Amino acid sequence: MRSLAYDNEFRARARRTQGWGLGLLTLAALLWVWFGVLLLTPYEPNDSSNTCPALLTSEYVHDRACEESRDWPELVGVIGASVPLAVIGAVLYTSGSVAHRMSEHLAEVTRIDSASA
Repeated sequence: MRSLAYDNEFRARARRTQGWGLGLLTLAALLWVWFGVLLLTPYEPNDSSNTCPALLTSEYVHDRACEESRDWPELVGVIGASVPLAVIGAVLYTSGSVAHRMSEHLAEVTRIDSASA
């Protein structure tokens, strides 16, 4: 009975690890969505009331006021923040999945061994 309690706790930890990994991957995906919003939507600069086109349009390169109000380092910072979240999230999700599958495998092997003996 003690091994069953340990196995249940091990599986619960594996599921929590998977959950943390999925949460971090979700945060990274939200940062990518925010990056897309900043890159693809028109905006108003801080100092004037005219509307600037999206950063990926050809009209953007001809307007200096628009270039100065939304610069690329902010966008690169958003992507840069998403990279560690995505890597750590993938590692946590994968390790939780592997731990859970190994626990299931060991339980199945134990069941087969006890049934054949």
